[in-house]
Amino acid sequence: MSVSSSDTAYSRKKWKNMDLLIPYAAPYFAYVFFSSALHDKLSEEIIYTIKLVIVSGLLIWAWKWYIPLTGPKNKWISCLWGIVFGTIGLVVWCGLYAPFTNPGDGAAQWSALGFALRLLTAGFVVPVFEELFMRGFVFRVALQWDLLRRQNTQNAFSAALDKVSIFDVTPGQWTVYAIVISTIIFAAGHLVTEWPAAIAYGLLMALLWILRKDLISCIVAHGVTNIGLALYVYYFGHWELW
Repeated sequence: MSVSSSDTAYSRKKWKNMDLLIPYAAPYFAYVFFSSALHDKLSEEIIYTIKLVIVSGLLIWAWKWYIPLTGPKNKWISCLWGIVFGTIGLVVWCGLYAPFTNPGDGAAQWSALGFALRLLTAGFVVPVFEELFMRGFVFRVALQWDLLRRQNTQNAFSAALDKVSIFDVTPGQWTVYAIVISTIIFAAGHLVTEWPAAIAYGLLMALLWILRKDLISCIVAHGVTNIGLALYVYYFGHWELW
C-alpha cells in the first residue's frame, strides 16, 4: 500500500523529540568523535576520508527523520540570503578568531589531497549536519522547553523531549532562550579560542533562521563561510585560521 505525502507528514508529527535525538545528533557526534579520537593517529587524508564517508552515510540513513530544509519563502531567494550571510559570517569569524591564533601555524600538515578532502567535507557535509542539529533540533527543542516553562508545565524539559515534536514549530519561531541556548551549545562544539567567533556566528545563523524561516538559507550560509575560509587560507596563507 502506498503512503501519501499527507500520511508521511502526519507520521512525522507523531515523532516526539526523544525519537529524533539520535538521527539528528549521530552525524554531529560521529564527526566530533573522529576528529578527537583519530587526531595525530592517522593522516589527515585518511581521517577526512573516514569523516566524509561515514558522516555522509549517517545523513543519508537519517534523512527521513529530518525537518524540511525549505520554508514558506522562496528557496532560491533564501539561497541568495545564505550567500550574503555566509560572506558576512566569514568576515566575522576571521575578525574574532584571528586575535587568538599564531600566524604561520598549520600550513605544513596539509597536502593537496588533504586540503581538498577537508574543503569538500567542510563545505558540503558539515553545514548540513551542523545546521540540522543546531538550528533544526537544538534551537527548536530549546524553544519548546521555553514555551512549556512559561506555561508552568511541570518537568518542562522532559515534556519538551517526550510530549512534543520539532515538527510542530512554526518556521521562524523563536525566543531569546532558544537563541541563547542553541548558540552556547554551538560554541561548545568548537575550540575555546574559537568561542567568540562561534558565539557571533551562532547568533548570525539564528537571525537568518528568524528572517528567512528555513534551514536552506543557514546551510548555504554555513557552506559559503567554510568554503570561503578554506580559499582564504589557501591563497593568502593564513592557515592558522583553519
